[in-house]
Amino acid sequence: MADPMTDNAMLAARYHAVHGMALKLGETALSYFGRTDALEISMKGFQDWLTIADGMVEREFRAMIAEAFPGDAVMGEEQGGGASERLWIIDPIDGTANFARGDRQWCVSIGFVLNGRPELGLIHAPALGEMWLARRGGGATLNGQPIRAALTSDLRRSTVECGWSTRRPLEDYLGIVTRLYGAGSSVKRSASGALGVAHVANGRTDGYVETHINSWDVAAGLVIAAEAGCRTNAFCSGNWVTEGNPILVAAPGVAEAISAIAGMALAAP
Repeated sequence: MADPMTDNAMLAARYHAVHGMALKLGETALSYFGRTDALEISMKGFQDWLTIADGMVEREFRAMIAEAFPGDAVMGEEQGGGASERLWIIDPIDGTANFARGDRQWCVSIGFVLNGRPELGLIHAPALGEMWLARRGGGATLNGQPIRAALTSDLRRSTVECGWSTRRPLEDYLGIVTRLYGAGSSVKRSASGALGVAHVANGRTDGYVETHINSWDVAAGLVIAAEAGCRTNAFCSGNWVTEGNPILVAAPGVAEAISAIAGMALAAP
């Protein structure tokens, strides 16, 4: 049986360490941003972008964890990994297509999972000068200031981001978008799932929906969103770490309505 006191001390150490790590990773990513000639841009698949910076940031993070917390495992978008008792999940650059094109809407996303449950989340958008940070039970912040989800209660006054996944039929995505517009919502897409979830957490939007997303895109955001008072679906079910799941994150006042439109059941509050 886990010792809560030991777990609390262990989580506190990682919570304090990850902030400094993320700042350094952001500097590495920024050193490549805007340098199209140095990015070595390639495609892993249809609309699945890769740059040299993705690999550099992930390798740097793995080295940091190996030095600071040698018993922890790491799973990353570029170098893989698997489920573990103490697991860091990183997307070195979420929004790589944006990054490659000089759009500042991209971030480094880092989550820490203990025994299958996300406990810590950090999303760092260095080109925007913004960092979201949360610990389960400890609240969520943006640049050190507490954040909360929007108070929106009427879908006709809402803005919902709908992410697009090539792993599901296009008709599923278009159907959700059409139903959201039909219900009076404004719909957007910014091509970064991690930032999409973060924006719900601090009230810039009222919901984020995607028919399939990988764990490295949202492991951090789920903690941040929950601590900001958002409702979510049961993303952390099944083989979510390695296979991903559909995602729904919403402000509480419109969560039920978005859930019905997306066809994704909400987890218990």
